[in-house]
Amino acid sequence: MTDPSLSGMSRPAAGGPAHPAAAPAPGPLDGLRVIDLATLFAGPLAATVLGDFGAEVIKVEHPHRPDPARGHGPAKDGVGLWWKLLGRNKKAMTLDLSHPGGREVLLRLAAGADVVIENFRPGTLEKWGLGWAELSAVNPRLVLARVTGFGQFGPYARRPGFGTLAEAMSGFAAITGEPDGPPTLPPFGLADGIAALTAAYAVMAALHGRAATGRGQVIDLALIEPLLTVLGPHPLWYDQLSHVQPRTGNRSANVAPRNTYRTADGSWVAVSTSAESVAERVMRLVGRPEVIDEPWFATGAGRARHADELDAAVGDWIARHDRDEVLSAFELAEAAIAPVYDVRDVLADPQYAALGSITEVPDDELGPLRMQNVLFRLSETPGAIRWAGRPHGADTDGVLAALGLDEGEISGLREAGAL
Repeated sequence: MTDPSLSGMSRPAAGGPAHPAAAPAPGPLDGLRVIDLATLFAGPLAATVLGDFGAEVIKVEHPHRPDPARGHGPAKDGVGLWWKLLGRNKKAMTLDLSHPGGREVLLRLAAGADVVIENFRPGTLEKWGLGWAELSAVNPRLVLARVTGFGQFGPYARRPGFGTLAEAMSGFAAITGEPDGPPTLPPFGLADGIAALTAAYAVMAALHGRAATGRGQVIDLALIEPLLTVLGPHPLWYDQLSHVQPRTGNRSANVAPRNTYRTADGSWVAVSTSAESVAERVMRLVGRPEVIDEPWFATGAGRARHADELDAAVGDWIARHDRDEVLSAFELAEAAIAPVYDVRDVLADPQYAALGSITEVPDDELGPLRMQNVLFRLSETPGAIRWAGRPHGADTDGVLAALGLDEGEISGLREAGAL
């Protein structure tokens, strides 16, 4: 059983998580200590990614108001399943940061940490006496990652911000959907997920900088910015050409054919022809080789202007064949195609199985859980899922004991309302 208390402590915390007999090898971030003060998705997911690769992550939640992510989505036996994913590899403790006792405990935690991740509205930590001045005073090497909707300054800084607003304000929703339909929002946390991966990268960049300077720093990450970057050259196009990309549904303004198509047995497939050579193979396969000789076929933009004709040719051919026949024919032709999956297909797919993209994690509350594996494979220091998300406050006593607090001090903090 792996010890869920702080690193270096030999005494396991009461009620520690169950683990496989063979503990995973240390990850590349082994020895890095992260304090996760954030709620919902972007900040906590950044901490999850760091924990997956060996960082020791201490999740701090309010004693009476747990992270709302615990209640998002379906639950089993009253236990939120999303939390099992988001809270994995984290030690769960409770602390009221607005309470003087909670403030002192956090400062003690920060003194021995490398990273603090928070997503309170700007000024909140400062109101509690836990701003950068106080945190850096107890630990000049600390990195403070501040993940908010709109950043730490500017006219919108103090507005509540969520991923949905970033998906709207970045320009993503404006280009998503059918041409004659409304702007479309994604049915999942797209902006939060992209911001989380960006935040994890920002933390590593700041830690690399610390190796040179010996000093930590503040990361100011606004949800509205990473998705804007992922959208590509839209500002550049507008700046130089006054071009505003319209909604085009599944089609692309840059290449064709590119769409989803229904097969004879009622399945769906997606076709991409970003390279001209692939577009040529597709048109030969579907029995329209003559279009390859058209002058407009030589460029992606030219093919996009003739998307109706190309889509009709590809769609008609695919509609006459079952999905397996379509996939086999495209593979034989070395043309790019993929089946449109739902989660059942993902779990059954042999490529995902070969990569180990979905893994089984033991859990004391719910038994074996299948969930996404770590994000990528490292040949020498791979990441690992050591345990799934822990119950609210499950590791509070173990974390505090590792800080040097005795049972009487812990009981006093709890009675005072700090825990």
